Amino acid sequence: MERLGMPVSDDTILRQLKRDAAVSHRSSEVRVVGIDDWSWRRATSYGTIMVDLERRSVVDILDDRSVESAAKWLRNHPSIEVVSRDRCGLYAQAVREGAPQARQVADRFHLIQNLRSAIEEQMSLSGRATGRAILSEDAIVDAATHRRRARLAHRQSRQEIFDMLNALRQEGLSYSEIARRTGYERRSVTKWLKFEAPPDRRRAALNRTSPWYFEAFLAQCWKDGNRCGRHLFHDVKQRGYTGSFANLERLLGAWRRAEKEQASDLPPVASKLEPVRDPETGHAISPVIAAALCIKPRGLLTGRQARKVDSLKRGSDAFAEMRRLAMRFNGILRGKNSAPLDAWIDDAIDSELIPIMRFARVLRRDTDAVNNAIELPWSNGQAEGQINRLKTLKRAMYGRAGSELLRARMLPPLHTK
Repeated sequence: MERLGMPVSDDTILRQLKRDAAVSHRSSEVRVVGIDDWSWRRATSYGTIMVDLERRSVVDILDDRSVESAAKWLRNHPSIEVVSRDRCGLYAQAVREGAPQARQVADRFHLIQNLRSAIEEQMSLSGRATGRAILSEDAIVDAATHRRRARLAHRQSRQEIFDMLNALRQEGLSYSEIARRTGYERRSVTKWLKFEAPPDRRRAALNRTSPWYFEAFLAQCWKDGNRCGRHLFHDVKQRGYTGSFANLERLLGAWRRAEKEQASDLPPVASKLEPVRDPETGHAISPVIAAALCIKPRGLLTGRQARKVDSLKRGSDAFAEMRRLAMRFNGILRGKNSAPLDAWIDDAIDSELIPIMRFARVLRRDTDAVNNAIELPWSNGQAEGQINRLKTLKRAMYGRAGSELLRARMLPPLHTK
């Protein structure tokens, strides 16, 4: 501005930018909007971003993430016909209150992501029931025996890997050649071959953020009949617990499930504890890798990935069933026809795989938005891209910008004639 012969202060420039952004916001009309959240501070406070999916530009930025503010913004824009959102129930409720005339569209990426999370949970050896029953001394002994066996199996598998690496080294192979043949990182091969025995993993010490730190106290309260989660949460907070109520409830939920299983007269179902192993390396295939492979079509798999999928299908009936369901679900999403969705949901519920059943029931509750996601071309990809741009701008301003300045920099410039 000084070079143009128009000296002006920095505060005046900022005020003008914010004023122009407010005028642009009031004058815009939106027909198809994407709504998503972004973090002022991770896991602490969030805002909301509104994106015009037709014009591919940001429409507005809200200070918070709440039903009230989002619904108020939607009411002020009666021209909205379609709202694309993620699976968050908060924005679904905001659309129902603020724009009941609009069609809600669930984001296809988040649908696949939720299915992948359900598959990962099912493939996990421990799943959600990782707690130990404390109903009787026999149950405690059985659980301890199971843990010892699991640790022994873990050490045995590491011993097999250690012996294999040493055998290859004794054949005169280099570290790089061993890494190429086994699939391990060269740095890991070098580290393992320096030891005389397989290195064991060390567990972090328990601290006051974990309910297991207070296991003895909680077990005594449970045996005394105090089983209300809120009461136990209050009592354990008095003793220094700094974790969340949800974390405590996961432990108590595992104890409740163990109590129901022991009270049942039905014989326990034998579970297959031995993990499925990679046919090339002998490594146990993790639930994360298994879930990623489960939703990937056969045509996109590499040769090594295809062999892993075949091993998982042979070693786990649950994986084979989930892969059939995942491939059908992918076909429905890409087929632009929502008619087969109801049959898929019924089959998923009949699979008797708890995480998959839970995912299918949530789909049924949100069936209109899922059907629109299949039939309509809109998705929240543009909103995710604009959030990445917002993060870049926010960090460039060292996190000191308020919502007005962020809005001014995110909204397209207001050109004057």
